[in-house]
Amino acid sequence: MIITIQDSKASASIDSVGAQLISYQDPSGREYVWQRNPDYWANCSPLLFPIVGAVRNGRTAINGSWYEIPKHGFLKVSDFEVVAQGPDSVTFSLTDSEETRKVYPFPFRFEAIYSLKDGVLIFDCCVENTGSSQMPYFIGTHPGFNCPLDDGESFEDYVLEFDQEEKSGYRSFDLKNLQFDMTRRTPFPGDGKKIALNYETFMNDAIWFDDLSSRKVELKNPSTGHGVAVSFPDYSTVAFWTPAETKAPFLCVEPWNGSAACSDEDDEFIHKNHLQTLEPGKTAHYLLKIQYL
Repeated sequence: MIITIQDSKASASIDSVGAQLISYQDPSGREYVWQRNPDYWANCSPLLFPIVGAVRNGRTAINGSWYEIPKHGFLKVSDFEVVAQGPDSVTFSLTDSEETRKVYPFPFRFEAIYSLKDGVLIFDCCVENTGSSQMPYFIGTHPGFNCPLDDGESFEDYVLEFDQEEKSGYRSFDLKNLQFDMTRRTPFPGDGKKIALNYETFMNDAIWFDDLSSRKVELKNPSTGHGVAVSFPDYSTVAFWTPAETKAPFLCVEPWNGSAACSDEDDEFIHKNHLQTLEPGKTAHYLLKIQYL
């Protein structure tokens, strides 16, 4: 089921399968969200829970038992229930089930709350521990944005601009061992705040800024000013990805708490980076804001 919300300055559509954002448009009809062309990537904005990326060899140890958690978790293939809806907002909800407990043995409620305010898309991921013991998890978002936006432009016309100077650089993905290489950092590929886009940067998959100062980044064409600003105050890291070999016309901006397997981690779920925990009955919120430029 597709739900569309709108205000006077923007509209957004969300698919109940995955509670996935599938459209964000300004009043002119310019589309900012990648439109799920399977020739490049059949998704557009999956939600990542209870894991970000893939665990090593497809399995992880939780409380002494092994669980096979699919890459990025199970939300992306889950059909959410619509529990609240208005002209400019909608709330999707998913609770644990027999199927989810086979791969992640914790009771939970996950709500995805989308709203528009003055054209800004506000997205709140709400995680609730409905069980009787502490709940560990990881969470992330994965929105893909059209890049370029307009005819006559190219991917290389665009830049990523951070709101703070980034001095630590990023981690590269090791395609041979399917993990982030934590033995070294790649220096920031720009002037400290801006990265000029090119496909070569993404030939080894995602680049991951795990020691981050910024909580906002803009993807834009400097010559026109058009693009999107993504704010992620509740996420500690951010990654960027595009299928470089096929020169896909989009870029994903991915705020994460967690990541795929890292070279310095073992296979214990609770030993992974940026672990989130909730006590019984507690709730945590993770905010994301998307604004067209």
